[in-house]
Amino acid sequence: MRRAKILSIVIALVLLGAIAFAPSPAGLSRAGQNAIAIFVLCFVLWVSNALPLAVTSLLAIVLLPMLGVVPLTRSFALFGSPVVFFILGAFMLAAALMRSGLSTRLAVAFIRRFGKTPKSLIAGIILSGGFLAFWMPEHAVAAMLFPIVLEIARALDLQPRKSGYGAALFLALAWGAVVGGIATFLGGARAPLALGILSEHYDLTIGFLDWMVAVAPLSIILMFAAYFVLTKFFPMDVQDIARAKDALDAKARELGPVSAREKGVSAITALTIAAWIFAGRDFGLAPIALLASVALFVFGLIEWKSVEEYVNWGVILMYGGALAIAAALHETGGAKWIADVVMARAAGLPSMWVVATFALLAAFLTEAISNVAAVALLLPICFGVAEGAGIGPITVVYAVAVPAGLAFALPMGTPPNAIAFSAGYFRLKDSVAAGAILKLVALVILLVVAKFYWAFLGITG
Repeated sequence: MRRAKILSIVIALVLLGAIAFAPSPAGLSRAGQNAIAIFVLCFVLWVSNALPLAVTSLLAIVLLPMLGVVPLTRSFALFGSPVVFFILGAFMLAAALMRSGLSTRLAVAFIRRFGKTPKSLIAGIILSGGFLAFWMPEHAVAAMLFPIVLEIARALDLQPRKSGYGAALFLALAWGAVVGGIATFLGGARAPLALGILSEHYDLTIGFLDWMVAVAPLSIILMFAAYFVLTKFFPMDVQDIARAKDALDAKARELGPVSAREKGVSAITALTIAAWIFAGRDFGLAPIALLASVALFVFGLIEWKSVEEYVNWGVILMYGGALAIAAALHETGGAKWIADVVMARAAGLPSMWVVATFALLAAFLTEAISNVAAVALLLPICFGVAEGAGIGPITVVYAVAVPAGLAFALPMGTPPNAIAFSAGYFRLKDSVAAGAILKLVALVILLVVAKFYWAFLGITG
């Protein structure tokens, strides 16, 4: 494994040098060529995971001014993007939900409400994960649900890698969080990153409510699709789940009555979401998120130690680098040059086919690398291609950022998959086979939604 990482780093550096020092092709500036060289280096390192994502982003931020792509102040200034502070505030809000125990209480309540039969318990896990991922990062949802589902599996005496129902339980945990995570800006880092790149390129944005209206119905449909695939693909080799219900009842009793902290966190969360929906365009998502974070400390609902434990600082660092690379490709003309080369080979394609190609690329790339990295790599290039094809940039954001969140097959695709796989209740070939089926179903549903529902909303035409 170490040799593979070293080889990936060497390949990345060789490609960087080969592109940067090659003669500049017609229509491409030296700065644009160097921006492409850094982009290729990051592509190799992100795909191979030879370095942590955040470290690769830091390397890019250093290389951009060193190779004369953008000034030093411009490279570092993108850490001050409002999107970075929005996701920081969202992480703090999620930390409060988890630290107070409110998220666990909601999950247990959901699963108890739906968990009457083996199949309805699967539905309950998907719905609880999906609903919670509307409002907090999907990896946090999966981490919170994991001990609950593990307790259920043990109560039912399910055998790891032998019980079809056991495999379905843990994939329900992962897939519920994944499909719920695309519904709002809070479920994952990819949508806020896409908004940041959109703002840097075109000074445009998408409102919290606009995104939710466009994507939440798709998310709910995909929850039903996930339930259908799981219950058809895996044998329901459990007839009675009474012991699971007993375990959930015991967990509910353990939580006790709703605490003052839970009430306070729920009030601030509700007010924050309402402010994002009704005042997000006027005041900005980031200021509202930060005010909510401050309120949590003012009312003593969270401690800084908890923030340090729950906030993914690596994602924050990843943001700055991804935004810097995207801005450099745009400002130097590197993205436009790549797009012109692509469009010369794809001239005449209907716009819907181009949008579908974006979605397919994002959906399959996200199985191999972080969905944040997939957005960072694809979106600047897709913007350039879209300009040549007469497709609006907001359409491109939806076409890339939404399918980039739909990783179902491989553990490395997204943290919920890795968390579920770590339980040892299903084999990799199980998740690959079932995940591939759900991926195909999800892509068909996505394209139908884009063709009709998003066209109705004016997103695609």
